[in-house]
Amino acid sequence: MAMPKPAIRPANPRFSSGPCPKPPTWTAAALDSALTGRSHRSAKGRARLRQVIDRTRDILRVPQDYKIGIVPASDTGAIEMAMWSLLGARPVSVLAWDSFGQTWLDDVTRQLPVGTVHDHCAAPGHLPDLAEVDFETDVVFTWNGTTTGVRVPNGEFIPAGRRGLTLCDATSAVFAQDIAWDRLDATTFSWQKAIGGEAAHGILVLSPRAVRRLESWSPPWPMPKIFRLTRNQRLNASIFEGATINTPSMLCVEDCLFALDWVESVGGLDGMIERANGNLAVLEGFVGTRDWVEFLARDPAVRSNTSVCLKLVDRQVASLGRPEQSAFVKGMVSRLEAEAAAFDVGSYRDSPPGLRIWAGGTVERADLEALLPWLDWAFDRQCESLAGA
Repeated sequence: MAMPKPAIRPANPRFSSGPCPKPPTWTAAALDSALTGRSHRSAKGRARLRQVIDRTRDILRVPQDYKIGIVPASDTGAIEMAMWSLLGARPVSVLAWDSFGQTWLDDVTRQLPVGTVHDHCAAPGHLPDLAEVDFETDVVFTWNGTTTGVRVPNGEFIPAGRRGLTLCDATSAVFAQDIAWDRLDATTFSWQKAIGGEAAHGILVLSPRAVRRLESWSPPWPMPKIFRLTRNQRLNASIFEGATINTPSMLCVEDCLFALDWVESVGGLDGMIERANGNLAVLEGFVGTRDWVEFLARDPAVRSNTSVCLKLVDRQVASLGRPEQSAFVKGMVSRLEAEAAAFDVGSYRDSPPGLRIWAGGTVERADLEALLPWLDWAFDRQCESLAGA
């Protein structure tokens, strides 16, 4: 007998892992004060940009001697800027356990002639052996693998006395996890992830060690304008004081300021971590009582509390080939979307077929709780379709 449709839908069915759900109190009126039609280089424009930088520092507890800049092209632009500007002086190690980590590995090995490259890769759902990483080299890694739901447990695997630099893509981790800033030299993220901001802008955070590298090392390759962090072999300090390399959207800036206001209203960083951990606990309770689904990251110590990735382990579904498994999941996702129960919860295209549910702090716990019966319903209906095929 077919499972009946659940009676309650999430008030906000947006569970996308990027762009992520906006703060629950957001409306378009949040943008009414945006400096549209004004130069971002005007006194008011620079003040708005500087406000984003200063409040980001305060909320995330970034050390005062670290530089924070707003840069083009979201997190991708920020991490590419860091790699193109900082790498090449030493051998490089790249850690990859999700699609984005693999992309950074491909860039380092195929686009940048950095010399010796050591790769540390792991299958989806697992971390590589962090004890094998040589921190005499420069190290590139993601803190939280958005496409596999696997994160580093903390920053203790990075030695304080390292000689190489650490370049960290932390875009799905900030505002949800405790970042070890003292172990990171170039850290990147975007507003569109954990605070639900608008896309196309990235944040680059540089340690004093990274600044010294910039001022003492000139990469041998041509440097596109949007990647140039120095001027006459000195750090272009204006980038980290409210200026930007190219024109930012003042609508996006205003949206970010609204999100930062909301973050402070729920307890700042501690409140955001608590909200994300609580949301993960809801999903852990669900998965722990179902035999058709489990976490891609089976080890709770490395399980993401933001981009939660699930795989289907029902015997009938697991016996299908990958194309058939993908079709099964797409059927579930389509049913959920048609019922306005969940939008954009399919796994990333390069990851194992399954579900990916954003559980960061902008998601209300009640919405996740309302979603869970719909997951059972969509799975049941898809199994019926499979049996009738």
